[in-house]
Amino acid sequence: MASEKITAEKRTEFGKGAARRIRRENKVPAVIYGHGNDPIHVTLPGHATMLALKHGGANALLELDIDGDTQLALTKQVQIDPIKRHLEHVDFVAVVRGEKVTVDVPVVVTGEAAKETLVVTENATVSLEAEATHIPESIEVSVEGLEAGTQILASQLELPSGSTLLVDGETLVVNVTEQVSAEALEAELADAEAEAGIERDESEATEGEGAEAEADAAGDEQAADSE
Repeated sequence: MASEKITAEKRTEFGKGAARRIRRENKVPAVIYGHGNDPIHVTLPGHATMLALKHGGANALLELDIDGDTQLALTKQVQIDPIKRHLEHVDFVAVVRGEKVTVDVPVVVTGEAAKETLVVTENATVSLEAEATHIPESIEVSVEGLEAGTQILASQLELPSGSTLLVDGETLVVNVTEQVSAEALEAELADAEAEAGIERDESEATEGEGAEAEADAAGDEQAADSE
């Protein structure tokens, strides 16, 4: 993953009032943690930062120019206004080239499984150790043509060179199952209710029969009228 270059400014004002003033100027307050140093509080250009985070994904790596000094920063937490959808705050972790970091990488399912199957993503992310400047944006899992009953485990994922899987290799990532029909779902629900001791109302159980009887009666009346 290539780093995005952003010019940052150190900030000395803190608190909600200062943050609101920063956002009114279309900028974003941010903090950089890590490497045993005191947190670095900076202000970032709003539009450029938003584009960089979209391009880099969940683990976007930014190359911040802070008063002439360059700092690699790995995105850890992003706060977004739920209504206006603009950036409110970003937390970074300071990293250096060649350093190994732990990240959660999204799983992306591609392809079409066999007919009458259902593809279930059991784990949407997997935890990896990777070099800070070579973090994969995602891990692709192809289900093309896979039959029901196929399971893809974490150990079967194709990881980029230099990445190490940190979760148990037996962790289920993608599960291909049979599609369940409406009749089967109804039967499962009935069995579950029976096991739980739930009795259906007689009116519910005979509702379908009553509807059929009404339809038959209406047909008989129509036939009598025509005679």
